[in-house]
Amino acid sequence: MIKPQVFRQYDIRGIVDEELNEESYYLIGKGFGSYLRQKGLRTIALGGDARLTTPKLKEAFIKGALETGCHITDIGLVATPVLYFAIWKMKTDGGAMVTASHNPSQYNGCKLNLGLGSVYAEELQKVLKIIQAGDFASGEGSYVKDDSVNDAYIDYITANIHLERPVKVVIDGGNGMGGPYLPEILDRLGCELIEMYCDPDGTFPNHHPDPTVAKNMEDLARAVVAAEYELGIGLDGDADRIGVVDEKGKMLFGDQILNILARDYLKTNQGKTIIADVKCSKNLFDDIRARGGVPMMYKTGHANIKMKMKEIGVDFAGEMSGHVFLGDRYLGFDDAIYVSCRLIEIVSKTDAPVSSYLADQPKMHNTPEMHIKCADERKFEVVAKVCEEFKAEGYDVNDIDGARITFNDGWGLVRASNTTPVLVTRYEAESEDRMREIQALIEGKINKYI
Repeated sequence: MIKPQVFRQYDIRGIVDEELNEESYYLIGKGFGSYLRQKGLRTIALGGDARLTTPKLKEAFIKGALETGCHITDIGLVATPVLYFAIWKMKTDGGAMVTASHNPSQYNGCKLNLGLGSVYAEELQKVLKIIQAGDFASGEGSYVKDDSVNDAYIDYITANIHLERPVKVVIDGGNGMGGPYLPEILDRLGCELIEMYCDPDGTFPNHHPDPTVAKNMEDLARAVVAAEYELGIGLDGDADRIGVVDEKGKMLFGDQILNILARDYLKTNQGKTIIADVKCSKNLFDDIRARGGVPMMYKTGHANIKMKMKEIGVDFAGEMSGHVFLGDRYLGFDDAIYVSCRLIEIVSKTDAPVSSYLADQPKMHNTPEMHIKCADERKFEVVAKVCEEFKAEGYDVNDIDGARITFNDGWGLVRASNTTPVLVTRYEAESEDRMREIQALIEGKINKYI
C-alpha cells in the first residue's frame, strides 16, 4: 500500500524508495484516474521534471491511470507552468506533474490538477481514500505523446511581452526545468543574456534549486555584479517560483518582487484587489493601499491562493515564497517564467536601477522566513495556544493562517508549515532592536508550548 504521509497539503511528495516507488505511482495513477472518472471526467495532461527517477515513476503513473479508462496526453519533460498551460491549451479535464519542485534530488512527487485548480487538502485526501479502499474505476484508456505545447507556450509568452528596450539580465536556471524556456523567450525579445545552470540536471550539481534561499543565489549575485548587468533571475526546480537580485547583487524578497509588480499593475488597475500571504511585509500592504489598490492578506500556499483568486475574481496575487499569480494579460497560475518576463518588461520602461524601485519606502528591518522544528502532530496545537495567549492579552492578532501579531511599530508571525514538521516565523519592525524584541516575545511563548 501507499504511505499516507506522502499526501501532503498541496501535493504528493516523498523520498524515492523510502516513501515513494513505482508501485506508489501506479496506485496514484489509478487513484487520480478514478477520482476523475467519479466526476464524469477522463482526460489528463501529464508532464515530468528532470529528476533521475521521474521517467520510471511517470511510466508507473501512466499504467495505473490507463487502467481506469482515462485518456493521457504525455507532454514530456516540462516546467510545471507548461503543464498548466497544456491543461488550458488542450482543454483537458485534469493534469499531473511528476516533480518534487525545489526539494533535494532524492525526492520526487506529484502535483495534481482539476482544470487549472490544484487538487489539494481534502480533495487530495479523497484520492488517497480511493487508493486505500481500492475503489478504482476500470476501463480502457488511451495514451499519446505530444510535446508541441512547448513551442506553443514559448510563442504565447513571447507575443504577450513588449520590451521598450533590451535589458541586460543573468538567468540562473538552477539546473531545473526553467532553463529550456526562459533564455529562449528573452533571447527572442532581444535581451542581453548570461545563462547559468540552464541545462536540466536532476542531480542539481551546482546548488539547491530554491531561489528564495540567499546562499543559492550567491553565484547569480556575483555574476550580475561582475558583468554590470541590470538584474539576475533565479528559478526553482520546476519553475513556478522566482528569485531576483538587483544590479548590486542584493537579493529581493518575494514581497519586494510582488511590490514592484503591484506598482506597475495598479497603473492600469485602480481599485482592484491584490492578495498577498501572511508572511509579506507591512510595506507591501501599505503600498498597495497608497497606490489605489485593495490589499488582502490571505493564507500561505499556492493552492489556497489560486482558489481564493477564483472565488472572489482577483487577477493578481503572490506569496513571500516567490509564487506569483497573474491573471492580468495571462492565465492566472503561478508561472515564474512568465513573471520573470513581466518584471523585465517593467525594467525596460526605465533607465533607473532596480535597486531604486522601492527606495521611497520606509526602511523596515525584517528577518527572512525562519523555521523552528516541531513535530507534525504538535505544530498546529502549539500555534493555536500561542494565538490564544496573544488574543487573551489584548494584542491585534490576524489568525487567517497561524497568528500574525501586529504592533504599532512592527509585527511577528508564527504558523505551522503545511509540508514539513516545522513552525514558520518571520519578524519585522522599524528598528533592528525592536524587531529582536518582537522575536523574543513571540519565541518566548512558542517555547512554553513546543
